[in-house]
Amino acid sequence: MVDFSQYSWLIPALPITASALIAAGYLYGSNRGEKGEGITGGLAIWFSTLSLLLLLAIDIQAILNGAAPGQVQYTSWINSGDFTVLLSFTLDILGLSIATLFAFLCVLVIRFSRNYIHREVAFHRFHIILLLFMSAMLLIVMAGNVALVFVGWELAGVSSYLLIAYAHTRPVAAENATRAFITNRIGDAGFLMGIALSFFWLQGIEWPVIARNAPGLDVLHAGIIAAAFLIAAMAKSGQVPFSPWISRSLEGPTPSSAIFYGSLMVHVGVYLVIRMQPVFEQAPEMMVALIIIGLLTAVYGFLCGLVQADTKSILMFSTLSHVGLMFVASGLGYFEAATWYMLAHASWRAYQFLSAPSVIQLMEHPTRPVPHWLRKLRWLYTASLQRFWLDNAAQGLIVRPTQSLARDTNGFDERVVNRIAGLPDTAGAVSSIGQWEARKYQSDTHVINNSNNVGKGKGAMGKLMELVASLMHWFEDHLVLKGTDEGLLKVIHRIGNYLIDVDEILSKPRYLLTIIIITFVVII
Repeated sequence: MVDFSQYSWLIPALPITASALIAAGYLYGSNRGEKGEGITGGLAIWFSTLSLLLLLAIDIQAILNGAAPGQVQYTSWINSGDFTVLLSFTLDILGLSIATLFAFLCVLVIRFSRNYIHREVAFHRFHIILLLFMSAMLLIVMAGNVALVFVGWELAGVSSYLLIAYAHTRPVAAENATRAFITNRIGDAGFLMGIALSFFWLQGIEWPVIARNAPGLDVLHAGIIAAAFLIAAMAKSGQVPFSPWISRSLEGPTPSSAIFYGSLMVHVGVYLVIRMQPVFEQAPEMMVALIIIGLLTAVYGFLCGLVQADTKSILMFSTLSHVGLMFVASGLGYFEAATWYMLAHASWRAYQFLSAPSVIQLMEHPTRPVPHWLRKLRWLYTASLQRFWLDNAAQGLIVRPTQSLARDTNGFDERVVNRIAGLPDTAGAVSSIGQWEARKYQSDTHVINNSNNVGKGKGAMGKLMELVASLMHWFEDHLVLKGTDEGLLKVIHRIGNYLIDVDEILSKPRYLLTIIIITFVVII
């Protein structure tokens, strides 16, 4: 009997193969325009369906055998000293059930998109990204170790960025995509820290190894690992204070909203927490943190959703509330209940998002009025309208400092680096000795020619001595023998001015804080 679990690597590989084939066909001109939509749509449907069918075959085989395949290892992926990362998949009940649902929803959305994106200029680009996202989701829930999960995690982030910026010519879409991408990078930093600490304190990053060694951790080490992965989960699932990026993600088309933020990607943070259950159970403080963060997000999503004027925003904030409750369930220790909750909510929310355009068209007033009790509480009503000023906080704490850093870096390039490199700055001033020399003597070429009259040498040693003599002649003529306003003293003054510019830039508080943080990281 064929063991289908040995071919599980094909499940995430098939969609990404279809994505590559569509991209290649588009580059060679075989599937461009409306005539090529049939080829693109056919490849997307068939390859994603094959992926789903292979998953169903593994599910049926697991049922007949009375047990899931468990850990399936293929080969060693990374070897570096004592650190080894395997190419493996975890085909337990949790992984198979979530992967099957995710694959099914992806197939539905791909089929829905074939008509919804019909005759769009970016029809092929949309399907390429959608298939990449399907591969990423399947890799996240099937990966046998945390490092492989991170690969899918990053691929999902890139796909998310590209689909939010689907209409990239619109400034709002481009800005929202960038903000979502940067917010997720904060979570990625926590994820990477969790991977590194798992290597050191859990002796491995395979899911069975983590489950086996987690009970032996002390509270402090377990808490640090759990906190690192919690930051990653919060950022990816839009938990407070990372919630603003989720509402900005609705700039993408309806199918991407349905599959990304309604049913799949918004839940992978919950999946990560559930997978890390053995570690969280050893860290009571992190269990409490799950409850607090989940409750804050649930209240935030509930109140903000009451004042929204469009259906997609209402559904998005409702999704945030439910995901927050899943974090609460996990914090209370009901990890299995959180799993069932996630599966049911993902299915229902995908249907709601996909049917939202029809509902808006059929209903005259698809949104409900703001409740009377909320209108009476003006302070709460205002806070809900302003989304509790989380966007403003992000603007002040992240966006503006980043913009200031970019301006300072540009100023440093123009005032220091360009001058040292001999490139003209924005003021058009002379920025190098070479430019000064050319400008000073451009009207007196015979002087330049005479100044370079050095005796000609013969042989290798003669040529070497000629070169040394030429260099010494240039140094003497241009630096030593010039007046104080054009010679060596002027060069020293110029270098001093460069150092003053550097000192002015680095003396700003944000750079002092950056140096302190870097010093702290290096010491640790």
